[in-house]
Amino acid sequence: MSALISIATAVPDYEITQAEVLAVLAKARGAALPARLEQILGNSGIDQRYLACEADYYLEPRSWTGRAAIYNQVGSRLVHKAAGDALDKASLAPADIDAIVLISTTGTMTPSIPSRMIQAMGFNPSTQTIPVFGYGCAGSVLGLRLANDLAAANGGQNVLMIALELCSLSYDYSQFDKKNMIATALFADGCAAAVISGKAGQAGLPSFRAFDQKTWPDTRDMMGWEIGATGFDLVLARDIPTFVTNDFAPFCDAFLVDQGLDKSDLAEPACHPGGGRVVEALEAYFAPEIAGIPATRDILRQHGNMSSPTVLFVLEQLLLQKLNKPILLTALGPGFTAALGILDPAAAA
Repeated sequence: MSALISIATAVPDYEITQAEVLAVLAKARGAALPARLEQILGNSGIDQRYLACEADYYLEPRSWTGRAAIYNQVGSRLVHKAAGDALDKASLAPADIDAIVLISTTGTMTPSIPSRMIQAMGFNPSTQTIPVFGYGCAGSVLGLRLANDLAAANGGQNVLMIALELCSLSYDYSQFDKKNMIATALFADGCAAAVISGKAGQAGLPSFRAFDQKTWPDTRDMMGWEIGATGFDLVLARDIPTFVTNDFAPFCDAFLVDQGLDKSDLAEPACHPGGGRVVEALEAYFAPEIAGIPATRDILRQHGNMSSPTVLFVLEQLLLQKLNKPILLTALGPGFTAALGILDPAAAA
């Protein structure tokens, strides 16, 4: 399996607190939020997050062309920042990269962002580019699996995997149904990049052991996009914390058994947080062998749910702790799909 050489992250310029988000919602509604709704939205586990635009932008009428322009401008800037930092941490130049994978479900461009990076950042013109749309919140774990497979090709390759999401472009304050309120209370913008290598000479670096994923039948209504008149409209129709307990937990148990691992063999997992109640469900699953997932909680608190990049933000924080046990990566996304991975620490590699 391939080695994880580096991770870097980037966020847009506009920071907003959860209290400010609730104030924006009240402004859009033209009246104070009902007390019960304000309590629900305020208990998301999020203190602050970062958005592509200033808050007042999201109160304006939306359009496909306007969203596409922001995705291009802000998204490209974040990708260049995260990718450049990841390469610097890996002590690699753009010309050393054999393939670029971009995971993104909140916007799309043709030519793709990876294709545009070739000239803008000095990658070799023969660099393979793989833009992937539709993974949603499961994107980073599924993207790492794809990058790991690409890193093993041709006798070993260096792969740059990027996860970019501007979730705020889907906000629609003209609609006040439950799913849009939840989206407003949870989702945020961010980007992460990782360098994965299958080349020889990577001893002493963390390495991937295994990946797995499962898509459950008749669950497409749990999460996804519908194509609306002015952009992507959120589909969010079922109780994900209950799904964690009833469906994800047995799948994760079986995966760990296949890898010869017990939960007690693991370091703190790197989980996509979803939201506060999802984190609680994950903590209940890991208990008592693992006493909480504080890194996941911390990223949710400081950055919100950025969809696909979020688990890489968590993993970056965990790697700074130089853990000496395997790290389990978990994420749930459209499909409805669970994605799992195991990263062995540097000593094991």
